Amino acid sequence: MRRLVLPLSAALVMTAVTPAQAAPDTGRQVLPEGDGWGSAGAGTTGGSQASPENVFRVSTAEEFREAVSGDEPKIVHVEGTIDANSAPDGTPLSCEDYAVGGYTLEDYLAAYDPDVWGWEEPSGPLEEAREASADAQAERVRVEVGSNTTVVGAGDDAEITGMSIRVVNQENVILRNLTLSDTYDCFPGWDPGDGGEGNWNSEYDHLEVSGSTNVWIDHNTFDDGDNPGSELPERFGRRYEVHDGLLDVVRASDLVTVSYNRFADRDKAILVGNSDGRTTDRGLLRVTFHHNHFDGLGQRAPRVRYGQVHVYNNHYTVATGMYQYSLGVGFESQLYAENNLFDMRDGIGAEEIIGNWGGTDIVEHGNALMRDGRGRITGVDLVEAHNEADPGRALGTERTWTPEFSTRVEPVHAIRGLPRKVGAGRL
Repeated sequence: MRRLVLPLSAALVMTAVTPAQAAPDTGRQVLPEGDGWGSAGAGTTGGSQASPENVFRVSTAEEFREAVSGDEPKIVHVEGTIDANSAPDGTPLSCEDYAVGGYTLEDYLAAYDPDVWGWEEPSGPLEEAREASADAQAERVRVEVGSNTTVVGAGDDAEITGMSIRVVNQENVILRNLTLSDTYDCFPGWDPGDGGEGNWNSEYDHLEVSGSTNVWIDHNTFDDGDNPGSELPERFGRRYEVHDGLLDVVRASDLVTVSYNRFADRDKAILVGNSDGRTTDRGLLRVTFHHNHFDGLGQRAPRVRYGQVHVYNNHYTVATGMYQYSLGVGFESQLYAENNLFDMRDGIGAEEIIGNWGGTDIVEHGNALMRDGRGRITGVDLVEAHNEADPGRALGTERTWTPEFSTRVEPVHAIRGLPRKVGAGRL
């Protein structure tokens, strides 16, 4: 057989190899310039400047609590599932483990049943035992995050369950790529004077931002895991609510961006401002919500007092069950809602999207409706729909400010596929 001999020049030809690009370090990423209110002021960089000794990987509640404390720049990577209701050695804790002073739910229900106790507020040794038991749980599940911190999920399955994460009087904090799930209260209190029929009130938001500045909340999932509110029992004729809110931005917090999160299956979801009487919130509570999926929420998506709040390019899945309203126009609120898509299920009408909670005006434009997750997207005037349905609480449309910190506002039809792009595991 004759052998083929290549010319020397041909034999030496080699294919150039392009070096593989390293995956971006999510712990070092910062909020881009112009991306919502959180980019204003000093901007939000979290722990991006952390030294190597202040980069942590944590997988237990105790490790997490220690890692997020303090004001030095730090990056905390969360691995796997962290359960706040666990002892320092990792042993799971039940509600019975927190109970002190002889408290049991059965005794509480028997003692304060309105047919027995009447419609007065609970008092006496058993109510004191409930409060002491609640304090015992709070010490375990409430965790404070310090300034100059980035908390980010490692991989696609980072979950923190049962924990109430609090950013209180801090600055420059980033939380990303986390599933924050089922922050339940073992010891809800009965308040017979709440509403016309009384209510059960619980503590613990999944995430509370209080008195803090420059915070970025991005690509997280907020839900109740295996303990959804729709499956909670009734006691004294009212839902035995063991959850509070998913996210509160309150008490003069300022410059916050909330982006690409999924908020799911909760009655009371998001507050911006928590009291009509807190006049110190004036000029603050500046928050941007963009590209979030508000999925099956009952109310407060968000409910706003005082703040200049920009709500744009969000996808709302609106269904019966707990649903009351989405956009809450509260006392001295300055809501600006544009190019949001409302997927209306179960015959719910556009007139139910806005709730007037003591506000006067809301600026809205470019918003649209879709029916049952499919079909044609149609524009809607939300204020007109609200005012026709509830003329006694009609809202105006006076514009007192114009958003300046926003990435490109997309056409509303581009939001149809947003639910596939948001939440934990989608960075």
